[in-house]
Amino acid sequence: MSRTLAAEGGGLSITGSNLTYVIIAAVIALVALGFAAALVRAVLATGKGTTKMQEIAGAVQEGASAYLLRQFRTLGVFVVIAVVLLFVLPVHGDSDNETMVKIGRSAFFVVGALFSAFIGGAGMALATRANLRVAAAARASEGGREAAMQIAFRTGGVVGFLTVGLGLFGACLVVLLYEGDAPTVLEGFGFGAALLAMFMRVGGGIFTKAADVGADLVGKVEQGIPRTTRATPPPSPTTSVTTWVTAPAWPPTCSSRTR
Repeated sequence: MSRTLAAEGGGLSITGSNLTYVIIAAVIALVALGFAAALVRAVLATGKGTTKMQEIAGAVQEGASAYLLRQFRTLGVFVVIAVVLLFVLPVHGDSDNETMVKIGRSAFFVVGALFSAFIGGAGMALATRANLRVAAAARASEGGREAAMQIAFRTGGVVGFLTVGLGLFGACLVVLLYEGDAPTVLEGFGFGAALLAMFMRVGGGIFTKAADVGADLVGKVEQGIPRTTRATPPPSPTTSVTTWVTAPAWPPTCSSRTR
């Protein structure tokens, strides 16, 4: 069985064996997602520390979720506009069914954006919960440092596996469904992942700086507390908001995987 993946300026023939490689890549993507799920269970199974620690972590989680949901509502407007533009703009090269290719490009733009949003949201949700568990593990008198490092690395591994798994699975799905028109549809998939990741990263960076400046003003100007002393409050909100922007900043890697 032979399938042709046409690219602008030439064609790349995908024979039966090459199609097998695509299927193997999809299986690898599913395995990566399975590893991510296993790491999530391992992280969440660890201790959560004292009641006071859980109360503080709950406040951080609530603020992080509110920020991310508000950002997603704003980004939804840009996603709708981009979907319309991708459908209106012409496709590259000669296609037997240009309308279906445009629909696929727009649809997989949404898929890429959803994958990117899921990675950022899942990364933030797990990071705000893992922070509590890392602190709780580090309090142990023996082996606390090693346990805390293990939880932290597993948390980062979840986002890494999700990025590779979803990016690779989406690309394989496009190739299997659209064959010769896959390069055009992949443009939409990669653009969707990159666009949402860029907005999350830039918007989160602005929000982080605003929180940093606000915390400094409260501590130094209103309360008269030098920033270098142990009594200064800014490290807490600054660290919390840094988590809010760092976690959603991971999805840009997803867009690079789809290229």
